[in-house]
Amino acid sequence: MPGFELFGEKEKSQVQDVLDSGVLMRYGFDGMRNNHWKALELEVALTKRMESKYAQLVSSGTAALTVALASAGIGAGDEVIMPTFTFVASFESILAIGAIPILVDVDDTLTLDPVAVENAITDKTKVVMPVHMCGSMADLSALKAICDKHNLLLLEDACQAIGGSFEGKPLGSYGDLGCFSFDYVKTITCGEGGALITNNEAYKTNADHYSDHGHDHVGNNRGTETHPFLGYNFRISELNAAVGCAQIERLDDFLDIQQKHYGVIRKELETLPNIEFRRVPNGGVENYSFISFFLPSTAIAKKAHTALGEAGIDACFYWFDNNWHYYKKWEHLIQKKSLGKLPQEVLNQLPDYTKTDFSKSDAWIGRTISCLIKLSWTDEQVAERAATMKEVLARFA
Repeated sequence: MPGFELFGEKEKSQVQDVLDSGVLMRYGFDGMRNNHWKALELEVALTKRMESKYAQLVSSGTAALTVALASAGIGAGDEVIMPTFTFVASFESILAIGAIPILVDVDDTLTLDPVAVENAITDKTKVVMPVHMCGSMADLSALKAICDKHNLLLLEDACQAIGGSFEGKPLGSYGDLGCFSFDYVKTITCGEGGALITNNEAYKTNADHYSDHGHDHVGNNRGTETHPFLGYNFRISELNAAVGCAQIERLDDFLDIQQKHYGVIRKELETLPNIEFRRVPNGGVENYSFISFFLPSTAIAKKAHTALGEAGIDACFYWFDNNWHYYKKWEHLIQKKSLGKLPQEVLNQLPDYTKTDFSKSDAWIGRTISCLIKLSWTDEQVAERAATMKEVLARFA
């Protein structure tokens, strides 16, 4: 729980401001959005920190993806290319608007393989959605070239990599739209919340309306606001936004701590001949929230992961067998399980993922172990952790 561990006086002060004002939600009974300043304050801070023209606060990272897609006009039957290694929210947000998630392989960046993306494009493809998992990024220059070539939108899911950069640009700001999550396990947290950023004014306007039941927010009487189009409730609360205002100010401090801890562990592990680290694309700077590495084989990686746990090393993840993050355990998507009837476009176009060959992804994810970098560790704890990890992993040459 990176940022959550360091809640302090700034966060308490921001929340108290909201309680004292009597404003609990972003939109109050007077209908004047400008009166509800914590969400707006955080949006302004995000635009500055992420070097974008516009930001829209929403209720979660999943909501951010859903609203981003909808704001760009993506809907029923449109195909969105996404990686096999991500969080279930990626395909959930796509299905929520009736679009089609097209899974493709990852490479040694643990993110979208540009070759696989190119091969997956059809006349129904509208979006390429790289997911910057575990603190590092996709090869955005290659993906942008593909999007430009085929006139596709590039939507960055930077929920796990806030604070990283590519070619000098903050992650999330490189593509047409970028999304963030502020839940309790992210580098900065509101407890729950999310945001999208863009330089496209139309997308921002659409996101503003869509995330609040389609209201246009014109005038000072909420009851007389018009509805240019259908929308839904993805609003963030003022209490969550208040915490975010304090957390965004501390992002650089959090990144410095993560980089320092990451460096200590990497220095120990890179001496081992059986360890290969994930590739960071040229021009990329991680946010150092995870250290991810490959073992020689899937069998060895599984044994090494078990051994790390037995040695008391917590927060290490073996994604290959993870229910939330790797396609092999997404039986609800693979088997099209839904409480209600799925849209016909989804039933007609969704690939049969029981038969799809993702052996290239398996070859990388099967060998991968990722270890969370915690902000709360002391220098002594990090040194002890690094030494123990080195000792354990040295057994698996």
